[in-house]
Amino acid sequence: MTAIERTLFAEEHQIFRASLRRFVEQEIVPHHAQWEKDGQISREAWLKAGQAGFLCASIPAEYGGAGADKRPSIILMEELARVGASGPGFGLHSEIVAPYILHYGSEEQKRTYLPRMAAGEMIGAIAMSEPGTGSDLQGVRTTARKDGNHLVLNGAKTFITNGYMSGLVIVVAKTDPTAGAKGISLVLLEAGTPGFRKGRKLEKLGLKAQDTAELFFDDVRLPMSSLLGEEGKGFVYLMQELAWERLQVAISAAANAEAALAWTIDYAKQRNAFGKPILAFQNTRFKLAELKSEVTVARVFVDRCIELMLAGELDAATASMAKYWTSDLQCRLIDECLQLHGGYGYMWEFPIARAYADARVQRIYAGTNEIMKEVIARTL
Repeated sequence: MTAIERTLFAEEHQIFRASLRRFVEQEIVPHHAQWEKDGQISREAWLKAGQAGFLCASIPAEYGGAGADKRPSIILMEELARVGASGPGFGLHSEIVAPYILHYGSEEQKRTYLPRMAAGEMIGAIAMSEPGTGSDLQGVRTTARKDGNHLVLNGAKTFITNGYMSGLVIVVAKTDPTAGAKGISLVLLEAGTPGFRKGRKLEKLGLKAQDTAELFFDDVRLPMSSLLGEEGKGFVYLMQELAWERLQVAISAAANAEAALAWTIDYAKQRNAFGKPILAFQNTRFKLAELKSEVTVARVFVDRCIELMLAGELDAATASMAKYWTSDLQCRLIDECLQLHGGYGYMWEFPIARAYADARVQRIYAGTNEIMKEVIARTL
């Protein structure tokens, strides 16, 4: 898509990308339409991804991962975005849930959960959002009350990616409801624990193959060893991980915008109107020229943010800029590309239609873009 060479990836990364691309074409693309009808992907796909080494690549080898940096996971996000495969929740599983356990978990927790997650045998989710809180993490109402040597978990969560298929959930809960942010803790909860109930798979505007669910906790008794990290440090842990989470949104948004533009250029070359390809019309060429320029700007900025992240220098404001700007661009670009498809752009069988529905949520999750602007504004 661009003449600007990407310098992030070495030869071994390109070999990994080629292998992953074959996997996606063989094991993801042919099944994605059925997964959209099912509201979830198959467990077989999770197991195959684990067997192929595509899950939890940045987790140390001693816990079942590949011991790599974040680049293989970034390639995974890009390759799924390239084909519009929004169903697999591999990124959240591998690069949000697993790192929380790696960074803050006990040795027993790491050895219990990470190898099973890397193998695709245990699917990970993180339960932050609640029906009445949205982006306000300090306002969570789910409680984990101490009762002797146990915690008693009560509350409800919603919009939880991987929630329906999850084998392990990191629950954000108040262990001290009177202490504000300092009363928030993270709790590990396994599927099948008495009192833990999964609600319906939520019907969404887009991301139809992605498993998204409600979760309910009714007097769930857990040992104190279920705490992830220190009691009362949950909000701090969440803030430390959010920059990487928001950059992941930007990575997928940039890659999906590139893909949507490529689909549209191909379509404009093939689709005729008034006796010639629509790419021959100046309006089409100028519009695509504008979009290609903006996608190139996004790619360069996101790659620079990845470099900062790999060096441990990515700050919250810069990650927020990347998340807000690329997700806004993605929605606007896909809208323009759909318009150039004409009536066919509104047909679900065309990838641009599904991309249009899938893109909108990226301005909302990982913190709304309004929250991103507030984070950025604090640096003015």
